[in-house]
Amino acid sequence: MKNKFILSVIAFSLLISCASKHETPMEGPYEPTWESLSQYNQAPDWFRNAKFGIWAHWGLQCQPEQGDWYARGMYDEGSHQYKWHVENYGHPSVFGFKDVINLWKAEKWDPDKLMALYKRTGAQYFFTLGNHHDNFDLWDSKYHAWNSVNLGPEKDIVGGWEKAARAHDLFLGVSIHSAHAWTWYETARRADKEGPMKGIPYDGNLTAKEGKGTWWEGYDPQELYAQNHPLSEESENTGRIHSQWAWGNGAAVPSDEYCRNFLDRTIDMINKYNPDLVYYDDTSMPLWPVSDAGLQTVAHFYNKSIAEHGQNEAVVFAKILTEEQKECLVWDVEKGVPDAIQDKPWQTCTCLGQWHYDIGVYERNGYKLAKTVVHMLIDIISKNGNLLLSVPMKGDGTIDDKEEAILNDIAAWMDVNKEGVFDTRPWLIFGEGPVSESVNPLHAQGFNEGKHKPYTAQDIRFVIKNEVLYAHVMAWPENGQIVIKSLAEGSPLYKQPVRKVSLLGSDTEITYKRTPDGLVIDLPTDRKPNDISLVMSIM
Repeated sequence: MKNKFILSVIAFSLLISCASKHETPMEGPYEPTWESLSQYNQAPDWFRNAKFGIWAHWGLQCQPEQGDWYARGMYDEGSHQYKWHVENYGHPSVFGFKDVINLWKAEKWDPDKLMALYKRTGAQYFFTLGNHHDNFDLWDSKYHAWNSVNLGPEKDIVGGWEKAARAHDLFLGVSIHSAHAWTWYETARRADKEGPMKGIPYDGNLTAKEGKGTWWEGYDPQELYAQNHPLSEESENTGRIHSQWAWGNGAAVPSDEYCRNFLDRTIDMINKYNPDLVYYDDTSMPLWPVSDAGLQTVAHFYNKSIAEHGQNEAVVFAKILTEEQKECLVWDVEKGVPDAIQDKPWQTCTCLGQWHYDIGVYERNGYKLAKTVVHMLIDIISKNGNLLLSVPMKGDGTIDDKEEAILNDIAAWMDVNKEGVFDTRPWLIFGEGPVSESVNPLHAQGFNEGKHKPYTAQDIRFVIKNEVLYAHVMAWPENGQIVIKSLAEGSPLYKQPVRKVSLLGSDTEITYKRTPDGLVIDLPTDRKPNDISLVMSIM
């Protein structure tokens, strides 16, 4: 009897021990179902007021400075990234992506200095990469040994950014992309099909036992690569993953253990750093519909926000949302802008160059200009959205001189025109002019930016704040005169009289008249407030 009691105590202790190895989602009004999450309805006012954020989409894949999805592309025989990797690091059977970790030191990273620049540029919130599809956590991760505190720079990247963001009074976001490592890393299991290394497997199938005597001894590459599973259908077709992003069309289904690990890691991050925003690079929800792990993380985040603020102040993004899912999350559009005002707040995410640093973009002057960024911001806020701008960072933790110049140009525009940006709301219509009258549909996650005709002085976007209408004019008219057709005499859009018109950044009194063709505004001839665009304040 005594032995049975002892065994029972041991069994109970083991049960408690096992339970303690997992995170427990916080309970509250939100449950991990789409129906329950629909209580969210729309993003809080602080997010609607913020309008502009900057993203350090910076991690391990920035070390080679060869652009986005490097950890996948370096295993794609014949690709630019594969060739560069072989020439600079060696064959991926010998030097795999895991070995890039040992090169990344982030030795020049100064988060406070960068945050001060981002704040001066006009950012109201800041995003750090938490992990990417490369499955490397950028914090002191309790549930994932392959992280930036244990390996590589041996620094808490998320923690350093969090401290700097709070010091500069910016809302903090963390982006989580690791749900897709399961299929994304399948290229690491290939082998060359030709040449002297033909048939020699890359390192995607390595396990801990092969690590003896290496720099990564004691770590299991399968925890990083997650490749102990059957391949997805047509895995040899590198582009096939895009049609399998929502875990259909033959995608290999993640194991329960993999999904549980995603849940534990994400809740651990949320509890450690208390972000205001979380971004998922997923269709609808991480791992949905094969698992409810993503639903559980969102329910936890929302319930935690209510417990701390008395109401839900949290923001969670995902992509390609149905109208029903937009009741639960904030819609993120990647590198694109919808053609119309959206009923609910949403966000565009885009970058100056590639998502991960690409030295080639720098060398060929391929960055978006400040003018392009500002025009995107204006168009987006007129349609009830926010802009999240990624500023690519080098592996050493710095940005380059061309990026800094672009940010300074945006800051100069903000110094003059921020009154017409922050705390505003969409007007009755988002704008007028040739671009607004053209059709530019979204594709998949978005991807329609830069496909419209160039903006002219006839392209105008509207926002409103405190009964002041702001008309953003995308270009300075050559004849020095603006005609706003939507404010024509007798327009049902603006029935009250126009009492005053001002040009932001100018002290010159503005003359205007309201005609059947529009509100005709004569601009000052002495100087332009800036060369990007101008903003008229109308009361």
